[in-house]
Amino acid sequence: MERKIHILVIPYPLQGHINPMLQLSKRLASKGPRVTFIATSRISKSIQAHESTSINFETISDGSEEVQDLETIDEKLKRFKSKVSQDLPKLIEKHNSSKYPPKFLVYDSILPWALNVARQSGLDGAPFFTQSCVVNAIYYHAHQGTLQMPLEEGSSISLPSIPSLGINDMPSIFRDMESYPGELNVAVNQFSNFQEANWLLCNTFDELEDEVINWMTSRWHFKTIGPAIPSIYLDKRLEDDKEYGLNLFKPSMDTCMKWLETKKIGSVVYISFGSMAALGEEQMVEITSGLKNSNCYFLWVVRESECKKLPSNFLQEIVEKGLVVSWCPQLEVLAHKAIGCFMTHCGWNSTLEALSLGVPMIAMPQWMDQTTNAKYIMDVWKVGVRIKVDEKGIVTKEEIELCIREVIGGDRGKEMKRNLMKWMELAKEAVDKDGSSDKNIDEFVAKISHS
Repeated sequence: MERKIHILVIPYPLQGHINPMLQLSKRLASKGPRVTFIATSRISKSIQAHESTSINFETISDGSEEVQDLETIDEKLKRFKSKVSQDLPKLIEKHNSSKYPPKFLVYDSILPWALNVARQSGLDGAPFFTQSCVVNAIYYHAHQGTLQMPLEEGSSISLPSIPSLGINDMPSIFRDMESYPGELNVAVNQFSNFQEANWLLCNTFDELEDEVINWMTSRWHFKTIGPAIPSIYLDKRLEDDKEYGLNLFKPSMDTCMKWLETKKIGSVVYISFGSMAALGEEQMVEITSGLKNSNCYFLWVVRESECKKLPSNFLQEIVEKGLVVSWCPQLEVLAHKAIGCFMTHCGWNSTLEALSLGVPMIAMPQWMDQTTNAKYIMDVWKVGVRIKVDEKGIVTKEEIELCIREVIGGDRGKEMKRNLMKWMELAKEAVDKDGSSDKNIDEFVAKISHS
């Protein structure tokens, strides 16, 4: 009898990296392999998916338990590499004497050294890219030197199979290199040894970024496996896959859902800027005024650390129109019939969720890949508007009100909904039986089973 192959999966411990890698793990397990998801001790307590029978969990230390001071991204990654490079081989060795010895490691693409760790332990490995294909292609060109840096103000950037990009459409680390040296390093170094890997996996789907995906697949063993969101929102083939299984923050689920149930279809603006973005007080005041002036219902996620930036009387003033919560179950909210649009920072997970659930977007990108995602949301996929900033880099209350009215009530909003219906169907088809992503996962599992 053929032994079941065993795949290990290790993400970098950030919510936007963990969730799609958890979803990939579930998809892989549904194809037959034994899959073990490796969580670091600090976040393992937040993963509720332990109840899932489809994947197994292991916890290793990344040294973060002993860190008190604020670290730079460079320091975090250096510590992570140092500790995990020691502990991962021990975990592999432990499993080598089990019924199902590990054969393969899928690792977060920002941990390129994990390929060497895997191979030294007798495993093969593949990076999983959690951002869009176009953004990964930009980072690749930066690594190769074909993207000239620093970028010149007002310049137009032309790269193979990518629409012409203005400087404000590029990831923010290229526009302000001095402020983000660590992040720039991390983004570009993903490609330091990628040609040594036999597989490259990416959280997107062929139809969404067809030109740049075709360009990459013509050069490398590049496979799309997304959108990596729970099956219940897509093909519904994985019965136990109803949520990501990770919440780093306590969601206000009942409060959100009860409030949304009282609102008309498509009448609510949902606002969330993710788990990391921190807006200035002036910007928070403009958002509060814009929301009030729009006269629309709104559900706004404001993390506890950001609440002090709200105007003192704001929560009392908006009792009739709005609800402010510290966190919420985003997928369930986006899927609710009351949601009319999503004001978002355009993180890649949030963008894929809105596309897959048919929710038009008001793009208010903050940093990293979000500006490039916003360009595609407005000009390529035509499923949202990109909010304009003034000369100080602030989004004014007038601009916020204008965008909300345009998306929720205007003709442009109706066109976005029509475009979204197409993308929704394509997202479902990609992961459904014999879809492009489904076939890619089948091929990946078949090849590593027989290698």
